[in-house]
Amino acid sequence: QVQPVESGGGLVQAGGSLRLSCAVPGNGFSRKNVGWYRQPPGKQRELVAAIFWGGTAKYADSVKERFIISRDNAKNTVYLQMNSLKAEDTAVYYCNAGGIFNTGTYVPNSRSWGQGTQVTVSS
Repeated sequence: QVQPVESGGGLVQAGGSLRLSCAVPGNGFSRKNVGWYRQPPGKQRELVAAIFWGGTAKYADSVKERFIISRDNAKNTVYLQMNSLKAEDTAVYYCNAGGIFNTGTYVPNSRSWGQGTQVTVSS
């Protein structure tokens, strides 16, 4: 199984923006579903957004209207544009590749997690 590589995290003030990237090595990327998760300090990992291989996107209610997930199949990369960031968006953000969609939600591939990238939003 391939491991995605996340990048783009950092420290930003509340109201600011960041763009995360998830590079997925190997073949067949254009047919992979990809999800972004986050794990705030002391909390469980949660799904933030996911994108079907065909381009349809799903978002957690907490990030709708603020975050945009997109993909560039030519670069084997999925992006997460995060706008109007809030302190509660502070977390380690993880990418997962090759999961499935089931009952309207993204079910991760347990063998394809990245190492994560830290996003810290100062208030």
